Amino acid sequence: MTTALTPVGAGGASWPSGFWGSVGERTRTVTVPDMWQALRDPDASPALRNFRIAAGLEDGDHAGPPFMDGDFYKWLEAAIAQLETHPEPWLAETVDELARLIASVQREDGYLHTATLIAQRHHEGAAPLADRFHFETYNLGHLITMGVRHHEVTGSSVLLDVARRAAGFLESLATEKPVELARSAICPSHYMAVLELYRATGEARYLDLARGFLRVRDEFDEGGDDNQDRLAVFDQTVVAGHAVRANYLYAGLADLVAETGDTALRGVLEHLWDDVVHTKLYLTGGCGALYDGASPDGHPWQEEISRIHQAYGRAYQLPHTTAHAESCANIGMILWSERMLAVTGDAKYADVIEQVAFNALLAGISLDGREYFYTNALRQVRDLPFELRRPGDTGLHPVPAPPPSDERLRERYLSCFCCPPNTARTLSRFHERAASVGAEGVFVHQYGGSEVRVAGEDGHTLALRESSDYPWDGRIVFAVTEAQGGGLPLHLRIPGWSRGATVRVNGEAVPVTGAGTYTRLDRAWSAGDEVVLELPMPVRMLRGHRLVEEATGQVAIQRGPVVYCVESADLPPGVRLEQAALRRGSEFRAEEAEIAGTRMTVLETELAVLPESGDALWDDLSTAPVGAASVRLVPYFAWANRGPGEMSVWLPVVW
Repeated sequence: MTTALTPVGAGGASWPSGFWGSVGERTRTVTVPDMWQALRDPDASPALRNFRIAAGLEDGDHAGPPFMDGDFYKWLEAAIAQLETHPEPWLAETVDELARLIASVQREDGYLHTATLIAQRHHEGAAPLADRFHFETYNLGHLITMGVRHHEVTGSSVLLDVARRAAGFLESLATEKPVELARSAICPSHYMAVLELYRATGEARYLDLARGFLRVRDEFDEGGDDNQDRLAVFDQTVVAGHAVRANYLYAGLADLVAETGDTALRGVLEHLWDDVVHTKLYLTGGCGALYDGASPDGHPWQEEISRIHQAYGRAYQLPHTTAHAESCANIGMILWSERMLAVTGDAKYADVIEQVAFNALLAGISLDGREYFYTNALRQVRDLPFELRRPGDTGLHPVPAPPPSDERLRERYLSCFCCPPNTARTLSRFHERAASVGAEGVFVHQYGGSEVRVAGEDGHTLALRESSDYPWDGRIVFAVTEAQGGGLPLHLRIPGWSRGATVRVNGEAVPVTGAGTYTRLDRAWSAGDEVVLELPMPVRMLRGHRLVEEATGQVAIQRGPVVYCVESADLPPGVRLEQAALRRGSEFRAEEAEIAGTRMTVLETELAVLPESGDALWDDLSTAPVGAASVRLVPYFAWANRGPGEMSVWLPVVW
């Protein structure tokens, strides 16, 4: 590999305490087992039953969307991650049983897609790759990734063999049916997957296969911005199209850069990532603003513009109420950013991982760990005069009419179940985002209750235990618990949002680099040494770029890495969301509170109450005075945990 940094895995990084420790415990004890109960229950989900039918263990037809297999694999990946960190007999038995079931279904040529296999069992003449929206390569990619993880954690070759055969099928497509492969490369998880297989086996054929995927894509002449295949990758200068597909593609290409050191491809990815972060990324880290968009600059002629679902729109096109920001797209941004972090060692990528994690990622799951959002709006209003899709409806597979817009809540099971298991696997593996090791030493990326131990090749070892109440408090204390040979140089991320950070080692102040960098601490460490990172956390009132039209005259509130919002549950009686505004220079008081049994910091302030407005499209500005009332703002990730209601991240600002 040609990376600057290598993530520290479960053998050297964990979240035994703090914020991420509590999220990890919830994921282990609630999210993963509860999701399994849904997936195994045929009255709730067809996921398990599809495999049993394909194996001939039950009779019936395939049910659910064609990408359901991949979603099942994602849950298995989460379960395998839990086996690595907190092994439990029931989970080990379940994973083993499912591994054998999956292996029994796979064809000899490596193909596995339950919808097609069930149809063939019924002699219906179904053929692989008959429809690009059957998501076969997406499913196979997640199968390979899960199979590699299963081998790494358990040592079993059952699913590694499945992964090899699946990669073999993709190899045959790349050489014998390149057009069919390119046409079917929807939501391309298979780029990341085959490179994981290459790392696990050391077999160059899988690295060559990843190169083949890129070649086949760039030679494809039937594409569009929907799947980022209208232009060759090296000709792309802005990110357009379906946000999940974009982020998965670029994450996979970053993996390719990590293995090849391709500087030209790295330059393309750096430019595209900057395009998203500087012009298309929500303050919450949400990706893909539009429910339905088009290739905004794909072609001057209307008939050549392709319709795109859950799309990256134009630069600065970031609506609030109709924000799509699918949970899978937000996770895709973590996948892309962590790979760019490994390649470059640049702290800006860890900053964005933190931005997504504390806001959009956690907003996608309820505080009790059982219910999920598909989309992640920045504003929720009553009496919306048009329907937004239910969280589980992709548009490909309609579901019943949605509830009233002001009753949109997370759901335990979604008809499109791609986001919940993606959230589960991301949280189950979040320890892998805590720290990395490189030639320059240990790099700590994320804060929130970690323990990290890194052993260098020269026998030098450094182990740290973090004590903090981050993100609610900016005092982060690291105790050195082991330092063989004087340890290793330590690099602490100074978040890009921070100002005035300080670092002390054993009480002595040391120089700190600027925000958005790593501060290097190079000394002979001893067990018992203490490093204290202080990150002041004033409440910040943020404005949007002048071209973000929906944010004109509005502000959002952030404290540390956490974005806040106002919910109707916290508005005074008689005050509606559209009347809520903030005064320039408002003072905020941080207070500890609980929502749905979860402790967090909320912000108390005085609200400016605007006069009521009527329902006319245009009307005279009221001359009534602006009132005042006390209000509480809550973390964005905690919204919609107290029943139906309105919410907004952005509020008008008045003088």
